[in-house]
Amino acid sequence: MFFKKKENKIFDSELEKTRVSFFSKIKNLFLKKSRIDINAIIDHIEEILLSADIGTKTTIKIINSLEKRIQKEKYINSQNIYSFLKEEIENLFINVKNICLETKIKKNNKRPYVIMVVGVNGVGKTTTIGKLAFFLKKKGFHVVIGAADTFRAAAIDQLEIWANKADVPIVKQHNAHADPASVAYDTLQFAKLKKKDVVLIDTAGRLQNRVNLMKELSRISRVMKKIISESPHEIILILDATIGQNAFEQVKKFTFFVKISSIILTKLEGTAKGGVVIGIMDQFKIPIQYLGIGEKIQDLKIFDGKKFIDSFF
Repeated sequence: MFFKKKENKIFDSELEKTRVSFFSKIKNLFLKKSRIDINAIIDHIEEILLSADIGTKTTIKIINSLEKRIQKEKYINSQNIYSFLKEEIENLFINVKNICLETKIKKNNKRPYVIMVVGVNGVGKTTTIGKLAFFLKKKGFHVVIGAADTFRAAAIDQLEIWANKADVPIVKQHNAHADPASVAYDTLQFAKLKKKDVVLIDTAGRLQNRVNLMKELSRISRVMKKIISESPHEIILILDATIGQNAFEQVKKFTFFVKISSIILTKLEGTAKGGVVIGIMDQFKIPIQYLGIGEKIQDLKIFDGKKFIDSFF
């Protein structure tokens, strides 16, 4: 039977809630039918895709492509439709260029490679920076963190805890509400002096005043260019998978402010709406670089679109 689970455990634990919800609905859709009613099946598939938070635009695109493929075939059975559905979702990932972050760092001739990390408060941004610092250090890179989210004192304290866990240096200012751009400037100076490979710059995560946020991110970028003209080389957006469709809105807002290079998705294991990955990849063409999958410092996993889809099905 084509529903037999493959021996692919790459994303099994992270996608368990999504897969159980999505896969069981797809399986039940076909098993209940002794005869295939194409129109009814298409309608049900559309409902299932929407319930997985893939998003309206992407769902419509998948359904339209699925209908065209079905029309071309003379004989259709449930296995064909299932295979077509998987292939159409896989196709959404093909055109999204995803170069490994480690490769980009290695190819960068002038050190350090500067990464600015953005995201709203509560998505796990600070935790993810600690995980990413630890991950890159394990890969042999010398990393430094810049605590430029000076809006909240607690954010700096939390970031320092994670920097200590990762055993990497952190640059911060001790006075309350210090200038974020000044912290970024000091961090890059320190990184050049100490010959560091990677700089991770934390930023404030507030969207309440979008104009001020845009000005702040732009100013941080301008100040960093005084030290390293190409910086930031990378702008990573941290997204919380559990918020579903709200993740789309966050991507829209941040891409309006800055050019997002890649995404790290957190808390995927805690949601049945992991389909948001598919919608984001399709609509914004921004690669997902890593998944944050737990509370431990080593809980950061490289994202692989092909393996993700295999586990999704």
